[in-house]
This record gives sequence, C-alpha cells and structure tokens, in this order.
Amino acid sequence: MNYIEEYFKELKEICDKLDKNIINRLALSIAKVRDNNGRLFILGVGGSAANASHAVNDFRKICNIECYAPSDNVAELTARTNDEGWETVFSSWIKCSNGNKNDAILIFSVGGGEVELNVSPNIVNAIDEAKKRKMKVFGIVGRNGGYTKKIGDVVLLIPIVNQERITPHSEEFQAIIWHCLSCHPSLTINVNKWESYNKV
Repeated sequence: MNYIEEYFKELKEICDKLDKNIINRLALSIAKVRDNNGRLFILGVGGSAANASHAVNDFRKICNIECYAPSDNVAELTARTNDEGWETVFSSWIKCSNGNKNDAILIFSVGGGEVELNVSPNIVNAIDEAKKRKMKVFGIVGRNGGYTKKIGDVVLLIPIVNQERITPHSEEFQAIIWHCLSCHPSLTINVNKWESYNKV
C-alpha cells in the first residue's frame, strides 16, 4: 500500500507542477495547424508509439484534424528500417508526405532524443527534416526534454518527481495531456459519444 500511495502522490505532484500555459499554447498552436488545412504527424517509439496511435484517433475523430502516426504503418516502418535504417524512418515519412509549412509534428518521447548520446536518432532526424520544411515542432516529453525541448516550437516538459519512475510518468502524462488537448474548447468539434447523453 505504501508504494501505491507514493505513486499516486507523485501523479498529483506532477499535475500541480505542469506548465498550464504551455498546454494552452499547444492547444492553440494545433488549432492553427487545423485552421490552415495542415496535417499533424505524431511521432513516438515504444509506449509512446502506442500513445501516438490513440492520440491520432482522438485528434481526427474529436477535433477534425488530418493526423497520422507513422508507426501505425508496420509494413512501411519495417521496410524502411530494413532497407534504409531505423534512424530515418520518421524523416523519410515526412519527405514522402511532402511536409510543408502548414503541417506540424508532435513528439511523444521520454527523452526527446539526444544527438550526443545517439538516443532516438529517428526523432532527432525527424525534427531536423521538419524544421528544414518550416513545419512546426510540438512535443510532450520527459527527463530534460532532449533535442525536442531544445529545438521545438512549443514543448511541454513533464516534471520529474522521482528519478526511478521517469518513463512511466512521462508516458502516462502524454495520455493525460493529449486528452486534455482534444477536449480543449479551441480544438473540440465533435462531442464524445458518452458525453452526448444527458443522463447515465
């Protein structure tokens, strides 16, 4: 019970420390992408890839944003990894999709990519490709934010409250934040099914 109490205490502490202004800026920035008929590409690996898939559903269905997660296409992802290398799977997707100044990428990552340590080079290369094409770079990241935090336009850093739980807290708060965004008044267009009922 002590472990569970501590875990949920940490979640509350993170909620209190989150930069709410940046969350609001993310909502307004993503709404601007939609208003300019741009597309949103959500990039993540591991647990963050699963989060990216779910977030795509919500942004498309609730917010009417043209949105994609490259990791959803397993055939292309594995073909590019096999033939060209893991480092370029996301940047190649952006090139093939003709990413442009109306589009944006949204990074879900625990570390945000580290050039010096060669960690998540696919995210680093995707950011560079996006910047080259004048795309906006958004992020929800943990740890010190890495390359995403350094280079991105609007990036939310998930506060560290326990060095032993950086990964789970980062990934669970990706979900909390994208749900907050998809329900934001600036983004929501379609009401969720269960919220459309007057009574339970």
